[in-house]
Amino acid sequence: MSIFALVLTLAVVVSSTLLIAGAGRARPRPDGVVHDLSEVAFLNGGPGRVVDTALAAMLEDGRLLVGGPGIVAVQRPVAHDPVERAVLQEQAAAPSGALHTLRNAVMRHPAVQEVGDGLAARGLLNVPGANRTRHRWAMAQAGACVLGLALSVMLTIVEFTAGGSLQETPVPFVAGVLPALLGGAVVGLVVASAARARITKAGRRAAAAFRIAHGHGTGAAHLVAVAGSRALGDPALRTHLVTAARMRPAGPPTPSHHSSDASGLLLVPTVWCAGSSPGDGGCGGSAGSSGGGGCGSGSSCGSGSGSGCGSASSCGSGSSCGSSSGSSCGSSS
Repeated sequence: MSIFALVLTLAVVVSSTLLIAGAGRARPRPDGVVHDLSEVAFLNGGPGRVVDTALAAMLEDGRLLVGGPGIVAVQRPVAHDPVERAVLQEQAAAPSGALHTLRNAVMRHPAVQEVGDGLAARGLLNVPGANRTRHRWAMAQAGACVLGLALSVMLTIVEFTAGGSLQETPVPFVAGVLPALLGGAVVGLVVASAARARITKAGRRAAAAFRIAHGHGTGAAHLVAVAGSRALGDPALRTHLVTAARMRPAGPPTPSHHSSDASGLLLVPTVWCAGSSPGDGGCGGSAGSSGGGGCGSGSSCGSGSGSGCGSASSCGSGSSCGSSSGSSCGSSS
């Protein structure tokens, strides 16, 4: 093996080792248990699914009523958890009472965002943007290894041509670097895929364990949390939630009154938003089987109130989300 081939092999081995070691250090020790439907919904579909779960529960038992055209009215202002309290709070502040506007506002509420924070702290979710450097490094390694493989073939051809005889070059250059380049490309692609994933392996196991343990659940909230809005048996309720998930608010989101001091809003960055599948990275959750979209396809959470999408993460393919800091929340149903 030539000196160049040896150096190249060592470089790929060192880079791959650092990538794998970094992936192990980046995650907290997982706590593989979900505590309520909100956490199950977040794992399966991000903030959008959490809001849909709360709305389904409140619409099913009559605490909320949706009239035409998609206007929400409160029948009984009773909340059973922080997300349902956020629904009532945002409905009271909503300018029109439209279901899709309410849904978008609740997705940005700290009560929903904190569900994602808690799951990430327990190792069930990856924080958006936290693995961006490792993802870029892994993709760069995979690309360089593929390019190196092509170049090594060309160098081997030149080597044989210049040598004039196979006996003079008993170990072709490509044979010396092939194992390292193939291994480096595989490691790069695997680590890049894991770095982009929104939900960790522990998170997938926790969601699957809940689904198996509570497979008998038939309530609207349970069905939405586990399988999405399209799993609902009530056609009217299903239509309301699926339609709301597909609609984009007519104007920029209005600040939510989560605190008596308006400046308090600036202290709660919106980080989590809905992605396209549980394995996707970017900003947040998936549409699962419900057919929701990514950050750009549903409803943006970014606003001038400080929950835009500049520094924390960008969302979707080719589309960034708004301004300020934090990230926006796309749709998930």
